[in-house]
Amino acid sequence: MANRKIVVALGGNAILSSDPSAKAQQEALVETAKHLVKLIKNGDDLIITHGNGPQVGNLLLQHLAADSEKNPAFPLDSLVAMTEGSIGFWLQNALQNALLDEGIYKNVASVVTQVVVDRNDPAFVNLSKPIGPFYSEEEAKAEAEKSGATFKEDAGRGWRKVVASPKPVDIKEIDTIRTLLNDGQVVVAAGGGGIPVIKEDNGHLSGVEAVIDKDFASQRLAELVEADLFIVLTGVDYVFVNYNKPDQEKLEHVNVAQLEEYIKQNQFAPGSMLPKVEAAIAFVNGRPEGKAVITSLENLGALIESESGTIIQKD
Repeated sequence: MANRKIVVALGGNAILSSDPSAKAQQEALVETAKHLVKLIKNGDDLIITHGNGPQVGNLLLQHLAADSEKNPAFPLDSLVAMTEGSIGFWLQNALQNALLDEGIYKNVASVVTQVVVDRNDPAFVNLSKPIGPFYSEEEAKAEAEKSGATFKEDAGRGWRKVVASPKPVDIKEIDTIRTLLNDGQVVVAAGGGGIPVIKEDNGHLSGVEAVIDKDFASQRLAELVEADLFIVLTGVDYVFVNYNKPDQEKLEHVNVAQLEEYIKQNQFAPGSMLPKVEAAIAFVNGRPEGKAVITSLENLGALIESESGTIIQKD
């Protein structure tokens, strides 16, 4: 079935392995592009989103290391924008070359994407997302006094700055993304969950110190473009229940009610599989005629041929 609108959310392993250099990440995306092109060859229209956690963390470290009065470190919203730009460039370049190798002539465009969040989201009170380097308790206290940031102890490894992780409400550039998609172009958008912005009383948008979960931003994007398929890529071909236990079971076709029951049983790890499952549920709830799939990058060919992977539908 061709001519589907598909949003593909790339997992971090599609970009970054153990080597954080630009060259290594570009090489990883060359391999990633070869898999994504299978969907385009199938006649599907594609929007690709991606994570940026390690990249924005590394960029923050670089900025902090060079921070001075004459060359001050950038705020988090600007760092997200910078990684959207760099990863977007690597990805569109890799896709353009992969399409050329297949004799497919399509344009690929990256859209630096502002994602609107609610200024009253409780996440701005309950800061939960750790970013940046580890500090001792004394260093964290001194840093907090200097910058006004909040620091929390992180799993016995030290103290880290924490920021809000609000839910995405709207995507500012959605009309631009739709126009590109309807023109048959491949679109890279909402990188790293998008740049978090809030709407001021005068209607202006302002960047905020926050990180948006890229799976939820991807889900919101998929809803707004009325995607037929929302694919969340991760490190495994299937979602499992009783994972790594003798009675482990892979989920092939599953509905929302079944997944919600598994969530109650704590089957999915928070910060890992759980947000992917929650984003898939939110998509099919918001767009009951659509399907969500959780699978691996390497399994995309099998997904096209035989619906391999965990396929999620409303009922």
